[in-house]
Amino acid sequence: MERKAKSKATHSGMVVVNPNAAAIDIGATMHMAAVGADRVSDPVRSFGTFTGDLHRLADWFAECGVTTVVMESTSVYWIPIYELLDERGFEVFLVNARDAKHVPGRKTDVSDAQWLQRLHSYGLLRASFRPKGDIIELRTYLRQRERLLETAASHIQHMQKAMTEMNLQLHHVVSDITGATGMRIIRAIIAGERDPAVLASMRDTRCHSSVEVIEKALTGHYRAEHMFVLEQALALYDVYQQKVAACDARIESVLKELSSVRGRKEDARADGPGSPRRGSRQSNGLAFDAAEALHSLLGKDLTRIHGIGPYLALKLVSECGDDLSAWPSAKHFTSWLCLAPSNKISGGKVLSSRTRPSGSRAASLLRLAAVTIGRTETALGAFYRRLSARIGKAKAVTATAQDCRAILQCFASRHRLRRS
Repeated sequence: MERKAKSKATHSGMVVVNPNAAAIDIGATMHMAAVGADRVSDPVRSFGTFTGDLHRLADWFAECGVTTVVMESTSVYWIPIYELLDERGFEVFLVNARDAKHVPGRKTDVSDAQWLQRLHSYGLLRASFRPKGDIIELRTYLRQRERLLETAASHIQHMQKAMTEMNLQLHHVVSDITGATGMRIIRAIIAGERDPAVLASMRDTRCHSSVEVIEKALTGHYRAEHMFVLEQALALYDVYQQKVAACDARIESVLKELSSVRGRKEDARADGPGSPRRGSRQSNGLAFDAAEALHSLLGKDLTRIHGIGPYLALKLVSECGDDLSAWPSAKHFTSWLCLAPSNKISGGKVLSSRTRPSGSRAASLLRLAAVTIGRTETALGAFYRRLSARIGKAKAVTATAQDCRAILQCFASRHRLRRS
């Protein structure tokens, strides 16, 4: 009895942080919404997922005096209601389902919604980071561009397969069949050219293979069904390249708008070098000068960091935003990226210090930069190689990625950073 009384007293002594809190249990065809029991007689209601239903849900929240709403990130079903409530002026919290896990027992949509509402009212839930405004638009375009490039890569494989079936070994004599030499030859084959000598004469001067080697590789047997597959694969590849170019135009437009809104152009001229570091053009690179656009937006040149090119820097900005003030320190940023050790201690003994598994795109980008840094003659490169020999490459990549985010934090805080 004493234990029960103590538990009840502790519960009643909890301070309500968000008195006007509501919660939504997200579903594909139905949303279950819950408000405080003191607001209305029926504090839990179900709503459909059509646009009209979402507006009725927002109106009900307004009638109940709700100012802040919490929901779990269930697939992509949360996006329409999140954006609608945000436009209506509600403070929306998107939380990880791991943080809002219910205690064992009965599990229904009603109990889940009530549990979320109770946790949020006591301030026990942390909102997941979500960029604001144009950064979301920029991130959407970049992710769509990545999907288009992945699909285009599958059509490149189809072209290689069709040529291999005709015993045309073009991909063995050129490094990239979508390069200057490869595309000239493939388009000529589609146009009807069959003479290996004529096809080999289309070799670009930068190609390492000689004309004689290419001529031997292009001696094959042309069959109608394989030519049909090659023609369709090339046509689809061209279509996706056009869609990628359309994404590039949208990305450039958003970056210009962000630069004008932030008013960073004057800062970019006053702080740091006059122009960002230039490098060789990357395969599948953007159609515009991303380094110059980022320099105008941030007032800093992220490409001066070894391992970070213009495209990778742009993707980092789209995932984390152009202002890292959401994280109080670099350690908080590391924890959000799941790059920091997650210590499990019991009885004074460390049971595990493995980093938590995460699907964070920003962490993947920093790990990619860490691998590139490992091949440079820099302090971070030596750090990576030293750890790689001692504890393995996987852990060395994570440790180096932590240092990469520390450098990015210096840029975000507008501290001057010299290239090592």
